Amino acid sequence: MSDNITNAIQRLPLTSDYVFKRIFGQEENKSALIDFLEGILEIKIQNVQINNPEIPKDFYDSKYGVLDLKVTLDNRLIVDVEMQMQNQYNIEQRSTFYMTSTYAKQLGEREGYENCKKVIVINILNFNYYKRNSYHSIARMIFEPSDETAQIELGYDNEDKYASNYLEMHMIELPKFKEKNPEIGTKLEQWLWLFIGGEEKVKKASKVNKEVERINKKLASMSLSQEERNNYEFRLKAIRDEITFKSNAKKQIEEIIKGREELAKGQEELAKGQEELAKGQEELAKGQEELTKGQEELAKEKEKLNKAKEEMYAEKKEIIKNLLKQNFKIEQIAQIIGSDKNEIEQIVKQIKNI
Repeated sequence: MSDNITNAIQRLPLTSDYVFKRIFGQEENKSALIDFLEGILEIKIQNVQINNPEIPKDFYDSKYGVLDLKVTLDNRLIVDVEMQMQNQYNIEQRSTFYMTSTYAKQLGEREGYENCKKVIVINILNFNYYKRNSYHSIARMIFEPSDETAQIELGYDNEDKYASNYLEMHMIELPKFKEKNPEIGTKLEQWLWLFIGGEEKVKKASKVNKEVERINKKLASMSLSQEERNNYEFRLKAIRDEITFKSNAKKQIEEIIKGREELAKGQEELAKGQEELAKGQEELAKGQEELTKGQEELAKEKEKLNKAKEEMYAEKKEIIKNLLKQNFKIEQIAQIIGSDKNEIEQIVKQIKNI
């Protein structure tokens, strides 16, 4: 089959979880799967048992999740391989769940823990996720350095490194591999170039690794099938729809949370305003009370002043009356009392009218 024909119709990517499982989930491709896993785990594998080779009928359903491949190696290792096309921001939680649940499901009701096999999760990511300077990161349950206060000299020259050697996780970040742009010196490099799709490197890898060559041809043949292309497109759309749904749901939740925060802030400010209003009304009432008290005191002072004026006027009137009896003239009385002549005349008229 001509590579030109395949390239013209765009080869299906091995980075699709559907394509990945269709290739490596087939019994006829077991030898290629073994070669691929040997490249990742750097161990010699004699036999692989594919535990879930089938493609579910609802694989295109966005709710189905990743199409993983569960295998048992040499009856001693259980490996869960996942190909993730797009970042759904849950790789840590997802991998931890798959690893621990796979381990827990091994035992029957009356089986002992000694029958448990080691579980390895391999994540092949078509995106960068971890802040690490490596495209292939391996995680195991290792002991942290002990605090000095907890240390005791017991004579162990070589301390145990692993808390448990039954759980292991591999993260392969393809964009980092592409950026490094290595040659094809190892099995892993040969296989990852097939994932990336570098034409020249794939040709070189195919020359030195017959399994890579065979799977490369399988991919080319699969890419010519309209049914397979439709399945690939259905799956891709489902994943994108799911990511879009989660993204929109996340935005809606963020908007609801933001709305609640703003509402709570508004209610807090309203309560504060009501408190300040109550305080202002209290101060206003106090001011009105003080104003009333001041007006009452002012009225009393006016009353005293008026009374004093009346008493002074009566006294002045009495003096004028006595001076008139002594035949003092108005001009003289005004000078004696120190009042205006017109005022004296008014008082004289009042006296004469009595």
